[in-house]
Amino acid sequence: MRWGVTWLLICYVQFIWSQPDIFTIDLGNISFTSNAPLEIIKAKSVRLRGVIDISKGTFGLTVPITSFEGFNNPLQKTHFNENYMESNKYPNATFRGKIIENIDFSVPGLFNIRAKGNLEIHGIGRERIIKGTIDIKENQLEISSNFQILLQEHEISIPKIVYQKIAEEIEVSINARLVRTYQ
Repeated sequence: MRWGVTWLLICYVQFIWSQPDIFTIDLGNISFTSNAPLEIIKAKSVRLRGVIDISKGTFGLTVPITSFEGFNNPLQKTHFNENYMESNKYPNATFRGKIIENIDFSVPGLFNIRAKGNLEIHGIGRERIIKGTIDIKENQLEISSNFQILLQEHEISIPKIVYQKIAEEIEVSINARLVRTYQ
C-alpha cells in the first residue's frame, strides 16, 4: 500500500512537471494615442487579457474595444465605438502568434523579443512582427511593447470632416504582468 501511494505521488508530480508552462495576464493595460494636426486623442483599457505558453513560444492577447476609456469627451468615445471601430460588429482586438526568439525562460532577465502573428482589428487580420521586451522573473513575466497601427490596413475609414483630428497612424502601448498557471 505504501509503495502504491508513493508511486501515485511520483506520477502526480511528474504529471504536474510535464504540463506546459502557461502564463496568464493578471494585470495588463493597452493604450493608444492619435496625434493628429488639430487634436491629440488618448485612451486606455485595463482589460487586456492574454496567455503565453513558454514551452511552445506561442501567445494570444485580446482586448474588448468598448473597454477603452479616456478620450477628450464622451461623444468622441461614442464615435470611436459606433462609427470607426464598429465595436458592436467587431467587439475585440486580438493578436495571436509566436515569439520569434528562442528564449530560455528559466533565466531571469530583460530580453528584447519579436512577436510574429495575426493582429486583428476591426475584423481585419494582418500578419505583423511586433517588437517588445520581456522581463523574466520567478513565476512571473512582464511584457511591454510600443508600435504603430495604420488605420487603412484594418479598413478603418476616417471621414474628411474630421481628417485633421484623427491620425492615420495610431501609436499603441502594451504593458502586462503574467503569472504562472498550469493547464
